[in-house]
Amino acid sequence: MSHPIPSEFDIVFAGGRLAAYDPSLRILILEAVPTSTTVTFNIGNPSPRLNGRAPIVPCGRCVGWRLMFMVYTRPPASDYDDWETNGWESESLIPLMKKLETYEVQPDLPTHGYDGPIKVSSGGCKVGICDEFIQAVANFWLMYKRYIDGTTGRRSDAAHHYVYNQAHNSNLQVWDGKLVKRIIFKDKRAVGVEFTSDPVSCPDADRSSSIVRASKLVVVSAGAFGSPTILERSGIGAEAILKRCGIEQLVNLPGVGENYQDHNLAIVPYLAADNVVTMDALWRGESILQESLAQWNSSGKSLIAQKLVQVITAVASIQKIKWRPDDEELKAMDPAFQPRWKEFFQDRPDKPVAIFTSFAGPSDIVPLDFGYKKTREVFRRMASYRGEVAAGHPDFPEGSAAACREASGPVDLNAPDIVYTAEDDEAINQFHRDIVQTAWHSLGTCAMKPEADQGVVDARLDVYDMSIVPLNVGANTYSTALLIGERAAMIIAEELGINCI
Repeated sequence: MSHPIPSEFDIVFAGGRLAAYDPSLRILILEAVPTSTTVTFNIGNPSPRLNGRAPIVPCGRCVGWRLMFMVYTRPPASDYDDWETNGWESESLIPLMKKLETYEVQPDLPTHGYDGPIKVSSGGCKVGICDEFIQAVANFWLMYKRYIDGTTGRRSDAAHHYVYNQAHNSNLQVWDGKLVKRIIFKDKRAVGVEFTSDPVSCPDADRSSSIVRASKLVVVSAGAFGSPTILERSGIGAEAILKRCGIEQLVNLPGVGENYQDHNLAIVPYLAADNVVTMDALWRGESILQESLAQWNSSGKSLIAQKLVQVITAVASIQKIKWRPDDEELKAMDPAFQPRWKEFFQDRPDKPVAIFTSFAGPSDIVPLDFGYKKTREVFRRMASYRGEVAAGHPDFPEGSAAACREASGPVDLNAPDIVYTAEDDEAINQFHRDIVQTAWHSLGTCAMKPEADQGVVDARLDVYDMSIVPLNVGANTYSTALLIGERAAMIIAEELGINCI
């Protein structure tokens, strides 16, 4: 796509929220891909702890941050408090959470908002097998909602509600198909960026570079992988890395690109009764796809508007809805988990140890192993349960009581749990090391913490995407990404003397 190249904007990279605060600001957003969302995959290094596998790490490339599965979840308050950064405590952030959302699920809740740009609802269609999952966990369940407008049945994301909705503002421009090479500095002050055509989305475009200048501010917001690489290409980073790449160092900041974190994900398949409605027909592209799409275009309510997963978190206590082991379960877990339990979970009762998920259609291995056993007991009690797909489960020893098999129906709700031997536990452990993957929640590579602790930004940050998160959060990360964007917009507005109340 060909664009006129103005010589200067007020702000380069910043998002639509600032444009709403002050429409007179000349803002440029550079994006690598057009408006449609895509995902690329980076291959990690082989790890002996993953039986020599090199995990695949997905990297979203889209306008306004990719929204996977549209799952709406919030982290526990203690996750934000653990960041130990002034102005980023949960007490300070809850008002911003309320500000950015319209919560269509239940009225008059004190910690939710009802007139913000991002819509949250239960969607327009339910898959019965997901309700079975909820029923099977009985007294300790919570079905999360989704980022879907309850009226239109369409996803509610940052691109549509912070950028595209301001198409009338000619001062806000989005140039897609652009790859930022580096930041331009003058006396260590960012004054612009150098960019070229993105080789993936625009393979036939001219590769010559262009420079656009910013009179007020340059904001780097390119994700957990994009942000640190832009900084490093600009001469900001660890001396050894920059020297190896032939880049002159401008600022010695060893934390750039470090502190990478993600959630671990393990998926195991189960057999369902023949008459159960799942998403399989849509995924296979059968005739129901066109019928569902037509219904969705007409009313906003069909399988198309059904998010692909139902997420629950659970605890052993009836009053809680996030899974945390009770005393007996903790004793049964591998001792390798004990240091992590004491450091992160023991004194923070709002933190989940694991999130259990139903798809309709190292110490970190320990919760996965235990979670496998817990979720298997849930699925065994679902009305649609017809056994396990053995190829997608651990390879249990011959004759084991835990061996996977087909079934004619669910077990009784009061049936005893499967008893696992030491050999069974080893099979589960090896299974997870063979199949565990990342969960599309990459963060931390430009961490907001002291420089001595490999921090990259302080509380008045320049980077406002998931790369700044110093510690992971116990939830899908989209709500935190929106929150960071809202907080960053306020910080920038304050620095520019703009009223953002």
